[in-house]
Formats: sequence, structure tokens, C-alpha cells
Amino acid sequence: MQADGPRACRFGRRWYLNNESWHPSVPPFGEMKCILCWCVSGETHCQRQECPPAACASPARRDNPCCTKCRAPDALPDPREKVHDAKAEAWSH
Repeated sequence: MQADGPRACRFGRRWYLNNESWHPSVPPFGEMKCILCWCVSGETHCQRQECPPAACASPARRDNPCCTKCRAPDALPDPREKVHDAKAEAWSH
């Protein structure tokens, strides 16, 4: 028996069309902006955004909230920066 077309994917309580992509929402953490999921013929695939390793003693998040960059050696820490993303870390365990 042949299907009429590509199958949709179910993630949580939502359905996504074939080739649709989204950032998953994981209760109680909410939307996981550093993770991207997509639907391929009825199968859901998810991947965390890949980041180059930060080769410094005090990394900071600036332009991209998912990846760290090195701050200037003489710069003071910005209190608005997140050094550790507890939401993303908790979801991956």
C-alpha cells in the first residue's frame, strides 16, 4: 500500500508537516532556542546548534545566545550575560 504523500511528525502535542522545522518547547523550561527540530517523512530529528569551542578562561555570550565567545582580557563581566544556560543543559540530560 502506498501513502498519499509525505507523513507529518508529532512532537509533544503538536503535529508538523514534512520538511517543517521548529524549536522544541519542553515543559517546564519553554522553547529551546539552541535546538532545532525538523520533520522528515514522519520522523522527527533534533540537533543542538554546534558551536566552536571557546578557547579562553572567561567566555561570554554576546551575538549568539547559544554559543560562547571570548571577552577581551581587560573587560569586566557583563551582568546581563549568561555564562551557563541551565535550561539547555537540563534538557540534554
